[in-house]
Amino acid sequence: MQPVMTGEEIMAMLDREFPQIHAGGRVYSIDGVSPGEAIVRLSASELHLRPGGTVSGPSMMALADLAAYVVILAHIGPVALAVTTNLNINFLRKPEPGDLLATCRLLKLGKRLAVVDCAIAGEGQEEMVAHATATYSVPPR
Repeated sequence: MQPVMTGEEIMAMLDREFPQIHAGGRVYSIDGVSPGEAIVRLSASELHLRPGGTVSGPSMMALADLAAYVVILAHIGPVALAVTTNLNINFLRKPEPGDLLATCRLLKLGKRLAVVDCAIAGEGQEEMVAHATATYSVPPR
């Protein structure tokens, strides 16, 4: 399935419809959109760290949720009312401070539901620090 929106178009929509994602600064960016996949970056700042210098679980969950939304929007178009109905995450290892990349793949894109698989890893790292699956409710098109 070919994307119908580019990363730049999605970011412009997010800036317009969800400016609150930039409340702590512009820490999210879209690294790429391709058929069935999107890569979203979190440039983790001090606000995202837990004691001990690791990126917090809630920060990784937010990254996974945003990346799932991005891959879905890339393939259905600018539908602001697509919403998360389930997000499951497994934290696999301690992420070091720095940029995290969430690579999300569409597993299913149906008329009402979209299911996404999301691998989160540090930039330049092979091993995942977290793995998430998300289900989104897609409004009638």
